[in-house]
Amino acid sequence: MFQRLRRQRQLGRAKPGDGSALKDLRWWQTLTRTQFALDPEPAAGREASYIVDVRYLATELEGGKIAEGARHAPIAFYRDGRQLHIANSPVAFEVPGGTVEVAIGSYGLSRMHLVPSDDGPARTLRPHPRSAEGLRARFGSRHPGASRLLGALAIVVLLIGVVLMLPQAAELITSIPPVAERVGTFTSPIQLPAWLNVAVTVAGVLAAVERALTLRNHWLIDAETTWTSFV
Repeated sequence: MFQRLRRQRQLGRAKPGDGSALKDLRWWQTLTRTQFALDPEPAAGREASYIVDVRYLATELEGGKIAEGARHAPIAFYRDGRQLHIANSPVAFEVPGGTVEVAIGSYGLSRMHLVPSDDGPARTLRPHPRSAEGLRARFGSRHPGASRLLGALAIVVLLIGVVLMLPQAAELITSIPPVAERVGTFTSPIQLPAWLNVAVTVAGVLAAVERALTLRNHWLIDAETTWTSFV
């Protein structure tokens, strides 16, 4: 029920596009832009091809329109190479046979999936081969063992971050006067030296980027990086 309500709200965020032609992804845009494709599937009633174009540095829409002085929307949705919708994140787009859900997290994409109309399992759209996600997927197909190891290391690093975050969050919350008056104060037993804090932070960012490139998301593992992605 909650998922359907969230999806309906996100469908309403899609605004009409201007029909402009899709511009190809260039190699120098790897860190600032990405594209994902949804290919035709006649069995699902989908004859057209769809592209989701994401620009991470674009200014958010103002009143459903591209902000004054800006050139692109954060998310643009194309059908057969023509712009159909523009939107802020998170958003959903209806297509024959299902719904495309898109969400941008703090370190990249946290959602780029087709949810079938029959409530079957969601599947990730196909990344552009020159996008960061496409390059990561190619690495995974060529070096599956190293790819699995990299993914496992990312999980370990982020879980360590969650363990370190919980006592610090408790200390911060109990430092609020009204809370302290009711339950007292809590001092985190984990006090790391500055250099180790920096190292943990850098490792956490790299792990979060790795998770974003493979579009993996878990409410606990990615707690520090995705809690604002589905508002």
